[in-house]
Amino acid sequence: MPTLERVAPIFAVRDVSAALAYYESLGFHVRSYEGGVYGYATRDGIELHLGSIPLGQQWTRSTAYVFVDDADGLADEWRAAGAEVHGPEDTAWGRHEGALVDIDGNVIRFGSPMD
Repeated sequence: MPTLERVAPIFAVRDVSAALAYYESLGFHVRSYEGGVYGYATRDGIELHLGSIPLGQQWTRSTAYVFVDDADGLADEWRAAGAEVHGPEDTAWGRHEGALVDIDGNVIRFGSPMD
């Protein structure tokens, strides 16, 4: 059986350059591809793809879940960078979870084990 090696969610964005600058402010390493209509944001082995929506196509928002070692620390870091962050809160399923909403409405849910 083939092995799945990694996943890279693709987030639709209105402006790739603006999205790359936003993710860079959150501590991601960013790079543009294909003349500015696609880009990548990477951090600690996590990779997000950022692609512009062609004119006339319906806008969609995406969500990704990131497992982290310190949800509170990450929330504090992202808030300090000016990001919209909700939580984190303890959940009934044993995770301490929060959510970042990016400038295009995409959501990164993130969580760490509860203490």
